[in-house]
Amino acid sequence: MRIAERVTFGGSGLNRAAELRRDPQALAAALDRGGVLPVWRGKPLIAGNAAGWVPAGHPVLAHAGTMVFLGIDDGVPRFAADISDWSPEAGAEAVEAGFFDPSVQRHPALDEGFGFAELRGVMTELSARDAELAATAKAVLHWHRSHAFCATCGARSEPAQGGWQRDCAACGAHHFPRTDPVVIMLVTRGNSVLLGRSPAWPEGMYSLLAGFVEPGETLEAAVRREVFEEAGIRCGEVGYLASQPWPFPASLMFGARAEALDEAITVDPQELEHALWVTREEMVAVMAGLHPVIKPARRGAIAHFILENWLADRLD
Repeated sequence: MRIAERVTFGGSGLNRAAELRRDPQALAAALDRGGVLPVWRGKPLIAGNAAGWVPAGHPVLAHAGTMVFLGIDDGVPRFAADISDWSPEAGAEAVEAGFFDPSVQRHPALDEGFGFAELRGVMTELSARDAELAATAKAVLHWHRSHAFCATCGARSEPAQGGWQRDCAACGAHHFPRTDPVVIMLVTRGNSVLLGRSPAWPEGMYSLLAGFVEPGETLEAAVRREVFEEAGIRCGEVGYLASQPWPFPASLMFGARAEALDEAITVDPQELEHALWVTREEMVAVMAGLHPVIKPARRGAIAHFILENWLADRLD
């Protein structure tokens, strides 16, 4: 797609300045003149419709753990810090469990306009640059929290290379941030598209089918396998559309289109609660929020992006 990089979290052109990661002195100097995005338990700091940057040494960073160098944003060095060890005061808005957490936590060292918010809830309000920076921060900091110990020998590892590596002093192993490849498919047959829903999703929410790519598998093979496993539909020709970093917690979504070779759906209940064919005309109502049963994929997700452009005939 010629407009592929307009997807949320994509196409901002951030200079990640990887050469600075190997220079501790240069990183220290960059931190002194740059800005830091605090992230609390996966929630980036948000100020209005923008990322909430604070200077190094700000009181909100008193609980900072791992610090990650994100890159140079129009001349300004950007970092992210994990402050998950901070505990909100008694009476603060509590985190809500489930598919989406709408709660916002506010730190006493920050103005009322700042708050830690679920990225899914604000991602479409951020600029392309802030969205990429916030997604990068969330994904890499999550990796540090979940991979604190060496996978080779079990000893505790330490951050290195500006937060883009973890080194094990015990065995000398080096570890790097993990990204899980996922295919997400626009499966069509004639004038209809195949949609499905997971049992854990909000009532009525449907989306494109998706699944993780397995070792030794091409993207095309993953598309065909996942669609057949989940819905019993065989696919023929497969083509690439667009990609999207998806930091929930750390995936890279590969959007593809596939031509269905048959129509009969056989759902695997371990994978899907329901799947169905939806005509283009019905999909217009779905995307407008007017369908009596089906709710669209969340705005900002690549599924919504692909479906929106399928309806507008902009998949070229």
